Amino acid sequence: MTKNIFILAFLILSISGKSQTLKLEEIMKGESFIGNQPINGRWSLDGKKVYFEWNPKDELGASTYSWQKGAAKPVLVDPKEAAFSKQDFKRKTNSDVVYYVDKGGLYSYTISTKAVKKIIQQSTPISNLELGVTTGILFFEQNDNIFKYNTKEGTVLQITNFNKGIKKDKTEEKDSFLKTQQKELFQFIRDAAAKKEWNLAKTKAVKSDFAKEYFYGKDNFYNLKANPNGNFATFSLVEEPEVKKEKMEVFVTDDGYNKTPDTKEKVSTANFVKTKFGIYSVAKDTVYYVNFSSLSHIQDAPKYYESYDNLKNKAKEDKLITSQAPVYNEDGSLAIVEIRSQDNKDRWLVSLNLDNGTFKEIEYQHDDAWIAGPGIPSYSFDSGVLGFLADNETLYFQSEATGYSHLYTYNLKSGKKTQLTSGNWEVRDVTLSKDKKAFYLTTNTTHPGNRNFYKLASTGGALEPILTKDGAHEVVISPDEKSLLVRYSYKNIPWDFYIADNKKNTTLQQISSSQSESFKSYKWREPEVITFKAQDGTPVNARLYTPKTENANKAAVIFVHGAGYLQNAHNYWSNYYREYMFHNMLTDLGYTVLDIDYRGSDGYGRDFRTGIYRFMGGKDLSDHLDGKKVLVEKYGIDAKRVGIYGGSYGGFITLMGMLTTPGEFASGAALRSVTDWAHYNHGYTGNILNFPETDPEAYKKSSPIYYADNLKGNLVMLHGMVDDNVEYKDIVRLSQRFIELQKKNWSLASFPVESHGFKETYSWIDEYSRILNLFNSTLVK
Repeated sequence: MTKNIFILAFLILSISGKSQTLKLEEIMKGESFIGNQPINGRWSLDGKKVYFEWNPKDELGASTYSWQKGAAKPVLVDPKEAAFSKQDFKRKTNSDVVYYVDKGGLYSYTISTKAVKKIIQQSTPISNLELGVTTGILFFEQNDNIFKYNTKEGTVLQITNFNKGIKKDKTEEKDSFLKTQQKELFQFIRDAAAKKEWNLAKTKAVKSDFAKEYFYGKDNFYNLKANPNGNFATFSLVEEPEVKKEKMEVFVTDDGYNKTPDTKEKVSTANFVKTKFGIYSVAKDTVYYVNFSSLSHIQDAPKYYESYDNLKNKAKEDKLITSQAPVYNEDGSLAIVEIRSQDNKDRWLVSLNLDNGTFKEIEYQHDDAWIAGPGIPSYSFDSGVLGFLADNETLYFQSEATGYSHLYTYNLKSGKKTQLTSGNWEVRDVTLSKDKKAFYLTTNTTHPGNRNFYKLASTGGALEPILTKDGAHEVVISPDEKSLLVRYSYKNIPWDFYIADNKKNTTLQQISSSQSESFKSYKWREPEVITFKAQDGTPVNARLYTPKTENANKAAVIFVHGAGYLQNAHNYWSNYYREYMFHNMLTDLGYTVLDIDYRGSDGYGRDFRTGIYRFMGGKDLSDHLDGKKVLVEKYGIDAKRVGIYGGSYGGFITLMGMLTTPGEFASGAALRSVTDWAHYNHGYTGNILNFPETDPEAYKKSSPIYYADNLKGNLVMLHGMVDDNVEYKDIVRLSQRFIELQKKNWSLASFPVESHGFKETYSWIDEYSRILNLFNSTLVK
């Protein structure tokens, strides 16, 4: 108790002694202190209103607000209009009628009259609504089958007949003594049997026009989709892996009894599954499967196999793959399927012949590390940017072939591939114009930490700048493409919504104001984004917070952002807004703060992204050591008074810093940290470190638990006990290692009701008061 009082007093003196105006208990309220920022912007169908979710009064949750031209400010929308504005509308270009699914029912809406019509509502919900080529034809899914609705005729036809399991044939009754006797004795019985056989033969002679049953066994059934003409349906079968799931212990429950829910599978080759891509032909009333074994490079062994004697000469075999539902051109004549290898080192785009189940390969991408980048998801079961231009024969997609994710087209008739964008920057988001003759692109052309907005002809050429000032622009284009709804933020300016004309170098008109008076009363810093050279010559960006000269205490704190593939040294409002405010507080206290976009971070191209391949805690950690060197050599920091902290991946790097480079950091705070990558999830970890069964050395050198004996300095670990992302067990296992090794200069703070992302303000306050106390007590003289 005495020690805690001393610590509290020390904190108060430290803060008041530096004329600190920020209060930890206030800034840890997060958006309740900052002001809740609006999200999910969208246009009304007629383009006269915009909608977004917002909570300006800091109630228990957000509500829907709208704004229209001429209004002084956004207004609260009634629940019915709010729900309608969120629907996923399906609309033919310039059609007055749209269709949507709400609570499992099918509806139409006429824009000019605002008339809503319920079309289908049954106890079994419908989903996956798609428009057919012919106006008035809709396809939807119900009970794992495709239905065709003709709006003009009012007919609904089931065009597939899939069933899980195995068809059970009717067992013929065996002739018993009595049954045989009856046939022998009575003409009546013999006549009845003959008539039954005659009727059955007549029935079989008339073929049913209803799809016959197809039983697909015990596999999981995914991606059922009709082609736009309704002539075919495609689907995927994925076997169920037999893998154990992690269990989590929940202690604080509403009924007082512990719960142990399943959470996730650990990374393992056991998660690889066999898949099949099937086609159902309506005309042939039959199912057939596509054989992808002729894909180029499908038997290529991963390069890292060369490091292991037991793998380098392994017999060749087809890689296990996943296939996405086809992307069709407007008339349904062309179908493109994206395929990934399950080790995520290969990506194919193929043109599929639905009639005979063959394909033509049109694009192959490979990465010795893993396929990813903007427009190219890092998860092998997801699909990337993919679509058709107005000519109905040219495909567009993204590729990291140049080292940065750029936009390409491929004409399926001529076979010509064209690169539309180029440079040491990335295409972050792609929207095709309504006439399909231009792209609207979000990029980081002007700086890795900006999100700019441009227009580009579908044939390529110069980018037309629309929104290019520093910061980030999240843009939604109006239905008539004349206006833009923009969510914009800057380094020290939180997100708000703006309206702009869709024209070259447009200007923004603010329509929402989210900042609270408490937040605006403080002069928030614009951290400088600096660039320094890493030891291998790679430029590395970082946010730098520097105190006033008279306040400087020659101590520094390095913050490590989470997620690995995430960016935080940018020019817009950070997802780490509590940490941003905490860094302002630290700077007021005299600390210099450095927030580094280390190797593996988003926004800097393929080589930067994959710089951590097979060694997490390698270049990503050395980038932090190089950042520390810059602090010492350029900013007058005492090398013995540098602390480090971060959460999730940031907690992992903190542990690696404290355990693999002992003495470099005087103290560290590791939040919700991965301590052993063999215990983390499959999709994320398998990309970076491959798999424990095939690349054990990568896991061993990348996991802090193997270096526990090296602890030097002061370490505080903090972890939520109901974390279903990085299990609480992770930190328990490392704690046991410290105990066995008789390490004394560490502590663990556990938070019983918190998961990976903390929710409760009292938890945030407790967590960050411990972090602040750690740095004040170990870095300040």
